[in-house]
Amino acid sequence: MKQYLLLSLTCLALWGCSEQKQVLETPLKMIDQVDFSHVHIQDHFWSPRLSKHISATLPVCIDQIENQTGRMQNFVNAAKGEGEHSGIFFDDSDVYKALEGIAYSLINNPNPELEKKADEWIDKIAAAQQPDGYINTFYTLTGLDKRWKNMDKHEMYCAGHMMEAAVAYYQATGKRKLLDVSMRMADHMMSLFGPDKRHWVPGHEEIELALVKLYQTTKEQKYLDFANWLLEERGHGHGSKGDEGKWDPAYYQDIVPVRELTDISGHAVRCMYLYCGMADVAALKKDTGYVEALDRLWDDVVLRNMYVTGGIGSSRHNEGFTEDYDLPNMDAYCETCASVGMVYWNQRMNQFTGNSKYVDVLERSMYNGALAGVSLAGDRFFYVNPLESNGDHHRQAWYGCACCPSQISRFLPSIGNYIYGTSDKALWVNLYMGNTTQITVDNKEVTLKQETDYPWDGLVKLTVTSAHPLNKELHIRIPGWCKKYTLSVNGNPVNASTDKGYAIVKDWKSGDQITLNMDMPIEMVSADPRVKQNVGKRAVQRGPLVYCLEEIDNSKNFADLNLAAGTSFEVKDEPGKLGGIKEIEAVSGNQKLSFIPYYTWDNREAGKMKVWIDYKE
Repeated sequence: MKQYLLLSLTCLALWGCSEQKQVLETPLKMIDQVDFSHVHIQDHFWSPRLSKHISATLPVCIDQIENQTGRMQNFVNAAKGEGEHSGIFFDDSDVYKALEGIAYSLINNPNPELEKKADEWIDKIAAAQQPDGYINTFYTLTGLDKRWKNMDKHEMYCAGHMMEAAVAYYQATGKRKLLDVSMRMADHMMSLFGPDKRHWVPGHEEIELALVKLYQTTKEQKYLDFANWLLEERGHGHGSKGDEGKWDPAYYQDIVPVRELTDISGHAVRCMYLYCGMADVAALKKDTGYVEALDRLWDDVVLRNMYVTGGIGSSRHNEGFTEDYDLPNMDAYCETCASVGMVYWNQRMNQFTGNSKYVDVLERSMYNGALAGVSLAGDRFFYVNPLESNGDHHRQAWYGCACCPSQISRFLPSIGNYIYGTSDKALWVNLYMGNTTQITVDNKEVTLKQETDYPWDGLVKLTVTSAHPLNKELHIRIPGWCKKYTLSVNGNPVNASTDKGYAIVKDWKSGDQITLNMDMPIEMVSADPRVKQNVGKRAVQRGPLVYCLEEIDNSKNFADLNLAAGTSFEVKDEPGKLGGIKEIEAVSGNQKLSFIPYYTWDNREAGKMKVWIDYKE
């Protein structure tokens, strides 16, 4: 049996600590992602989830926004200038995130009725914009005289999500009505804030990365510069909640200037959006100081503050962090939005460095922390993702604070973003899922086809076809969990060199089939001994999937179940269970334990659950 330190799974030591300094020696953002609009997923694992996104997740979001809550009515009231505001002051953002999810769905699955619905929403949003460009239904309906006084009232946060939705819908349809609304709101903000104007520190980050998207779409340099200015506002004592309370610099990531950050603090989702904004600005401004800060922060997050599921944020009190290695299981917060944020951030870090350790974390967060956030039916959602439950924690159809359902609605249809990348010398294969992708590389049309039953099986077949010689290496990621693999081209074994976790295939031509076959053993993993909650416990994982015990499968003596050094494991195919899974059966002494993938828990009758299991030497 092998034991691994949980918090060292992605430790720099596995790839060589000297690589930490190579960030400065390589061009910023050396890898460009292949946009999901070019990726057509045909995959036994992901296709059913994408189908449920269309048939269940989006309809739930639309129904809640239009009929069950007052989120859309707020825009109608704001346009009329009368009526009450219902819900929370940042509820506009749920509409924008769901609209972004609709746009992403339309890109690969055109649907005239869905597009018509989006147009209706956009008309109502545009009608609510004020003559000066300001748009926020909370202040429009409760008093425009109060706007821009409390930095934690999410005015820029909502504006950022509107910008992301606007860019997505413009890319999907070519329609720019919402894009124009977003530009007017951005211009309004820039008329008030900026050099030689008022200071502003957004209490909930998001606007920074959204402004970069707006810049990339409009080519207006001022939006990139404003994003940079907002990042530079932090850590100088400018934060304020006006007369509505005390500003907590740690909670709002406002203790020191961002380029001096060393440790994650405060609210987990806000941190993720901040780091994404820093990465985006750094790539375009060639700011190595930002990248150095992000490198330090990554070590702190992954090595000292990340759960085995890739979730982050241990405290319900601040929806974020307390102290290093404080990782309670039953009280874990692990917000779904934060796990999605880990995907966003780690992809950006991979693009800077070409180091697969970031994709290892991305994959862990995607398959466990984020995917658990939505039911197998696609219609119920987790806000909080604990690693243990007494049977009283369940997904809900919606929340008063519904950031997570709307987050899932925009994340799932865009998962194709994380499979491939391109650079000057190489094509990069990061994730494994069945798909056909058509892209233009060096002015040449290229088709990539991937066939696999991942994450249940480690066999991956990749075919790259191009009418003209491509002169690119193939950099194929070997996941950090994979200790043994074979690589072949047209059935002939290849002894490929490796670099930063990628196997490099140099000798290949159009039409060749490259086969990666990864051993996928069951592993018991142990936490860092400084995680006091997991002393004397083990978790079970196979490939990228973390497993758990549910009481429904282990009803006898659930509290007393344990693992031991001599535990034997068997993988069992269960095509009719939980959407089709590979279950793990463990025999430990006289006990038989049945493990299911963590992402599938709480999809049947209520019962206890745990990831970390008592262990006997």
